[in-house]
Amino acid sequence: MERRVLGRQGLGRTGLTVSELGLGCMGMSEFYGATGANGATGGAGEAESIATIHRALDLGIDFLDTADMYGVGENERLVGRAIRDRRDGVVLATKFGNVRAPDGASLGVRGDPSYVRQACEASLQRLGVDHIDLYYQHRVDPQVPIEETVGAMAALVQDGKVLRLGLSEAAPETIRRAYDTHPIAALQTEYSLWSRDPESNGIFDTVRELGIGFVAYAPLGRGFLTGRFRTPEDLPPDDWRRTNPRFQGESFQHNRDLVRRVQELAREKGCTPAQLALAWVLAQGEDIVPIPGTKHVRYLEENAGATALHLTDDDLRRLEEAFPLGAASGERYPPGGMATVNR
Repeated sequence: MERRVLGRQGLGRTGLTVSELGLGCMGMSEFYGATGANGATGGAGEAESIATIHRALDLGIDFLDTADMYGVGENERLVGRAIRDRRDGVVLATKFGNVRAPDGASLGVRGDPSYVRQACEASLQRLGVDHIDLYYQHRVDPQVPIEETVGAMAALVQDGKVLRLGLSEAAPETIRRAYDTHPIAALQTEYSLWSRDPESNGIFDTVRELGIGFVAYAPLGRGFLTGRFRTPEDLPPDDWRRTNPRFQGESFQHNRDLVRRVQELAREKGCTPAQLALAWVLAQGEDIVPIPGTKHVRYLEENAGATALHLTDDDLRRLEEAFPLGAASGERYPPGGMATVNR
């Protein structure tokens, strides 16, 4: 497993070195029903999730991603249990800002300084660690100037509780204002063959100008790009993706037709569609680190195989023809979710 550097700031600051592929842990606790993000149903619950994290570390995938909202804190506890005796071999990222009640109900977004410290202390306790390697603001709070939020995050760096700062789903101007307050190591935003907005909305231009790394979440299109979903009914009844516009009605069928082209190219290449989709993300720049999520060892190992897949210029051209910018049908979140991104 090769390494990539997030946040190449100057003035003597070194970047955060991580495995070229990370592991998103969200689906181990919530949102995908009994399904891992690669689309596999069933599973052994926590035991298999921890085995997946351990296998990732054994494969050299040391960049683990969680958040305080996943499972209303339970995902952080799970990750903490998994790395209890392996902390030195982990680059640990978590997030704050999406506030939820104990029953899971959304309470909105908070970025006020008092909440930033409160959230960090709670995450440290749940994770069972004394510092967080990369701490993201999960969503930007429009009611609080970004300078105030990042200023509070910077105080956590001064205290040694956090090593580096990140943002998630922030707009270019917000990123610049945040960076002027304190160096930002990484921006985390959805990016895949079917979610290519960062190429056209100024995100890539901004982070590359400032030397900020890019962490691509949902690089497999929440499992859709694996080709495992033939109809919406393939999703478990309690799966969040049933509410996602891209998994509904005519959009589902349109997107399924696009994925069939990826499947054809993968067969020619002698790999799986998931590996081809991940290799495409990896090929978009050395400053990009995808964090596909799964709670199954077999799909983790499949994803890891993407790092050995070399895409030629012709491969990239054919993928561009099969899945051009803007080709996917449907928004990537329901209206409420779309209101919280790119702001």
